[in-house]
Amino acid sequence: MKIVIIKYNAGNVCSVNFALERLGITSVLSDDVNEIQAADKVIFPGVGEASTAMRYLQEHHLDEVIISLKQPVLGICLGMQLMCNHSEEGNTNCLGIFKQAIKKFAFENHTSIKINEAAHLKVPQMGWNTINNLKSKLFKDVAENEYMYFVHSYYAELGEDTIATTNYGLSYSSALQRNNFYATQFHPEKSADIGQKILQNFIAL
Repeated sequence: MKIVIIKYNAGNVCSVNFALERLGITSVLSDDVNEIQAADKVIFPGVGEASTAMRYLQEHHLDEVIISLKQPVLGICLGMQLMCNHSEEGNTNCLGIFKQAIKKFAFENHTSIKINEAAHLKVPQMGWNTINNLKSKLFKDVAENEYMYFVHSYYAELGEDTIATTNYGLSYSSALQRNNFYATQFHPEKSADIGQKILQNFIAL
């Protein structure tokens, strides 16, 4: 089985590769169109800024390649956000695979959140939080309310593509799926045994 991690100007590819190695899986880091298209599974990770990353994808025609893929694809963190419709970060039009919009955490604008509660909700959300309402084969043998590791200032709204939710002052999509495209806002590669299980489930799709 050939697993390709998409190479672009966003970090985090090394930790994903190491997580796959712990599962006994060898992956290839590549921005080569033919190699990506020939993969059995594709992983699209990322840590960085949306508009800069999206510009790089467009300049290297990787945006067209990602949208056209028919094999299972897993977006992680920024990768997930770039697979959505639009991001408030840099007012960026993204790949549009998922119909969700990406919003910035701005708790002072939410009247449903008490002032003293908002003061404790730091941005970015950084650390462990639970995932709920699991609805995909990606979460086979994963229990409700398992803790996953998050680092993000922007979130995906809830919608028809939502397959997991997390609450951080408000409920948002912590995982999405549409057809062969899967994505997680959390970092499975940094989420201990449960994260490894989710990666294993993706490989087994």
